[in-house]
Amino acid sequence: MTARLYPFAEAMALGLGVLRLSPEAFWAMTPRELEAALGGATGRAFRAVPSRQDLDALMQRFPDTPNKDRQT
Repeated sequence: MTARLYPFAEAMALGLGVLRLSPEAFWAMTPRELEAALGGATGRAFRAVPSRQDLDALMQRFPDTPNKDRQT
């Protein structure tokens, strides 16, 4: 298996040119963060809306109940 080089020129063009990030912000990002930012900017970050069944399962797993140990 051969290693692929990261496409820095394309990443810089998208991050600095399209997203208009400052150089500091761009170089502080991980490739995954850059991908997420691009997905948000292009509308591709939200591929599918969760079904009602998926939402119910998440609500069961993570209920919105106050944490007795947490001070407010």
